[in-house]
Amino acid sequence: MRPADLALEHGISTQAVRNYEQSGFLPPAERTTSGYRVYTEVHAAALRAFIALIPAFGHSTAGQIMNAIHSGSLDDVLLTIDRGHEQHLRDRETLDSVSRAVHDLTDFEPVLEPRTIGELAHRLGVTPATLRAWEEAGILRPDREPTGYRVFRAEDVRDAELAHLLRRGGYPLARIALVVQQIRTAGGTDTLGAALTDWRRRLTAQGLAMLAASARLNEYLSARAPAAPSARPPGETA
Repeated sequence: MRPADLALEHGISTQAVRNYEQSGFLPPAERTTSGYRVYTEVHAAALRAFIALIPAFGHSTAGQIMNAIHSGSLDDVLLTIDRGHEQHLRDRETLDSVSRAVHDLTDFEPVLEPRTIGELAHRLGVTPATLRAWEEAGILRPDREPTGYRVFRAEDVRDAELAHLLRRGGYPLARIALVVQQIRTAGGTDTLGAALTDWRRRLTAQGLAMLAASARLNEYLSARAPAAPSARPPGETA
């Protein structure tokens, strides 16, 4: 198979195929005496797996998975996939939590102890600088202790969880600030409802992509496995 044969299936350029090989996303190709690359069905299976991994885990993580396969680090492959599923589950749980809060905004009852900026950053998996940026954008409005340290109460934690969710969904800070303001005032929630519906659709699409990627990855790993020796007909000797 030529680079063009692999590229045609996915609507990408032949240069992209060469770049993927150079980056270790595909196994090294054999070369003809004149220097042309020669690909096989194993390379085709590798490309299918890589392309399927991108919508499931992102381009960078997809590349890490393929590199780990080609370096023989199957444990790293599985660990990376597990972490992706863990983040996907957390996103779903956060989305469900925010969705429930939308139905009863005016009766929101604080249930969390106040958090410092470091504690809240750790909870969300972001940096304190990110939380300060959200505060500057009007998304968060923490109280201040006499010493000047920020104190994030239950409502602030809720707003931060929502901001984190929407940022992962690709929403700009200005739009997130508008959504959070709607929650604070218990006003119209059309913008919030549309944002949550869109993010749920994305999570569903990602979950299905994870299933498809698992199938393609399994096909590629099977294609890489050494073929079992075929059984000889009865009476045949070696």
